[in-house]
Amino acid sequence: MLKILVAVDGSELSLDGVRHTLQWLQQGLQATVVLAHVQEPASLYELVTSRDPGLIAAASVEAGEHLLAPARALLEAAGVAYETDIGLGDPAHTLVDMAERNGADMVVIGAKGHGALSSALLGSVSQEVARACAVPVTIVKHLQDALVDGDVEGDD
Repeated sequence: MLKILVAVDGSELSLDGVRHTLQWLQQGLQATVVLAHVQEPASLYELVTSRDPGLIAAASVEAGEHLLAPARALLEAAGVAYETDIGLGDPAHTLVDMAERNGADMVVIGAKGHGALSSALLGSVSQEVARACAVPVTIVKHLQDALVDGDVEGDD
C-alpha cells in the first residue's frame, strides 16, 4: 500500500495539502498517511536560559502536537487512520529525512504561492523538498493563489 507523508506546519497552506490527500483517498487511492511536522531547533538564548535540553525537547514536541491538531481533525472527521512524526531541525532537510525514515512513497506539501522571481530569490521549503527528496513530491498551491494567478482549469 502507498504511504503518503503530508507536511504540516499549522498554516492554512499546509491544510490544503491534507485536503488534497483526502481527495485522493476519497477517490479510491489506497494509501496510509503520515502527518509530519518539523520544529526549528532551539535558539542559543533558549539553550542558555533553560539549561535543560529535555525541557526544550518536550516543549518542541508539545508545540508540534498542537500545530498538527487541525490536520488530525480533518483526517479524523473523514475516518482516515494516520500516524504522526515530529522532527527537529531545518524543515526541508528534516522532511526529506522523515520521508525516508517512514518509508514514504510520496510527499505532499503546501506551497507559499510566491511568484517565480520571489521563489528564485527566497527559495522555499517545498522547492527544496522537491529537489532533495528521492520520492515524488506534490506541491499543493493554495486555491486562493491559484485563482489570483489564473491557474484554474477552463479559465481560457
